[in-house]
Amino acid sequence: MASKITVMPFHTLSVTILVVLVLVHLHGTEAQQQPLVQGLSWNYYQKSCPKLESIIKKQLEKVFKKDVTLAAALLRVHFHDCFVQGCDGSVLLDGSASGPVDSEKTAPPNLSLRGYDVIEDLRSRVNKECGSNTVSCSDITAIVARDAIVLTGGPQYKVPLGRRDGVTFATRNATLANLPSPFVPTGTLLTNLALKNFDATDAVALSGAHTIGVAHCTSFTRRLYPTQDTTMDKTYASNLKRVCPNANTNATTNMDLRSPNVFDNKYFVDLMNRQALLISDQDLYTDKRTRSIVTSFAVNQTLFFEKFVDVMVKMGQMEVLTGTQGEIRKKCSVRNSNELLISSVVEGDNMGSVESL
Repeated sequence: MASKITVMPFHTLSVTILVVLVLVHLHGTEAQQQPLVQGLSWNYYQKSCPKLESIIKKQLEKVFKKDVTLAAALLRVHFHDCFVQGCDGSVLLDGSASGPVDSEKTAPPNLSLRGYDVIEDLRSRVNKECGSNTVSCSDITAIVARDAIVLTGGPQYKVPLGRRDGVTFATRNATLANLPSPFVPTGTLLTNLALKNFDATDAVALSGAHTIGVAHCTSFTRRLYPTQDTTMDKTYASNLKRVCPNANTNATTNMDLRSPNVFDNKYFVDLMNRQALLISDQDLYTDKRTRSIVTSFAVNQTLFFEKFVDVMVKMGQMEVLTGTQGEIRKKCSVRNSNELLISSVVEGDNMGSVESL
């Protein structure tokens, strides 16, 4: 379980500043209908699997009632899938059981992912209702991410559907190169996300997903040891040191100090109070390019929700496979042929390319 840390009071902004910020950022904030990638549709399974979304939501309600922390975990699976070779369910694929493999699932950033069993269970339930060649694992993962947001208090939105599943996973190096690091400053984050067609508002909105979930000590203890990061609130840092008494402590704590299991805008309030865990989070408020965006989300949850929905729909269409591309996996962890993907491993860190037998 995540360790609890004493909540610090929010330093209220002056009424004048708040009003000006809200008026500036409210202009044109209505969520825009995102254009769809060819092959995707808002009602893709209306005839072939009309109960799809209700099947998933009803089961997730039971799952989160037992363990609400799985909501953040499942949302994270969707993020990690889409950022590496697109939203194709590749992160769900197992590697070789016969030895070392250059696998996407076993790359360092993905070792802490969990919730695969939940997705696999939903895969079986959907197969039973609609047949095994109807709904893709990548579409199930996208719907699960949306419901993880909604069922923890976040905004409701429609998910474009019609993705197909990839038949290969990414290499370790490709995974490392494409997933945003928790250790990078805002400048690096903005540069890397711009390559994927995300702007500064997108970057801050996506980071808002950290309003739920936990982080391991090793993701932020470099801000505590050997010297404390000056951008971190001193009392907050002292409390974190009790959770993580040294740099390599194997423990976790909540990402959002104020409402860790509720999808809201309190994460941005944390940033304004210098109470963010990760360097990449706190620097969003330190950096002049993103500070005003953080502030606008902190004072206006509706605005944050609108921008978050926009970027989730946008992210969910990254490099998708549609039509006759890829396949619809009967089991999310293996290709339909049941041939496990094997990578040829060479000496040292130079991993070979993924090959399918």
